Amino acid sequence: MIRKIYPAPLESGSLQTEKSSSSDIEQFLKKASHISAQSHGRLIFALDATMSRQPTWDRACEIQASMFHRTGKKTGLAVQLVYFRGFGECKASKWVSNPQALGSLMTGIQCRGGTTQISKVLKHAMKEHDKKKVSALVFVGDAMEEDIDALCDLAGRLGIHGVKAFMFQEGYDKEAETAFREIAKLTGGAFLRLSSNSAKELEDLLSAVAAYASGGYKALLAQKGKQSQLLLKQLKQ
Repeated sequence: MIRKIYPAPLESGSLQTEKSSSSDIEQFLKKASHISAQSHGRLIFALDATMSRQPTWDRACEIQASMFHRTGKKTGLAVQLVYFRGFGECKASKWVSNPQALGSLMTGIQCRGGTTQISKVLKHAMKEHDKKKVSALVFVGDAMEEDIDALCDLAGRLGIHGVKAFMFQEGYDKEAETAFREIAKLTGGAFLRLSSNSAKELEDLLSAVAAYASGGYKALLAQKGKQSQLLLKQLKQ
């Protein structure tokens, strides 16, 4: 019997992120489940759950739930789901290594209107890293409505502590792209824009990030595929 995991509210000033889709989680965890259980990396997967993501969110949750029920395997890669939506609502799940647990969590999330809270996401990542090493932060969003200088300051702190941010953008918002690129650069991570048909693309990207979170740069280097090579071109060792 799978116990449902309910996200705990983050403390004030803790985590934020913006629009995102849930196919991301589905595809990432599907790939993560194939990574060696001997690794014990920790990865924060942050999503924007504001209203603009509603069309893709529902479909992604549906596919994801089905996938989780099929796999049900544990992996050594611990994942924490973080999402924001509505009026200042930003939540994080427990750390789990069971894909079904995050599947149950995702199916209970509904998109709500609101502005981005990326600064909370970055602060939360630092807070978690202070407790125990976080291997990487993945963020999927399509907008940025915050002070870019403040975000860059937070990103710089993450970079100093070795937490790389992989920023995946949906859409073509210029301000979001500028911010996402800077955050990735300051943390030594990578930025990529997702295409309109991004399911397979995101699956490959998250597979590569999961490999990095579990085994580091060498593990990513061993991955074959176009998306892995795109990340390697930007990633700092």
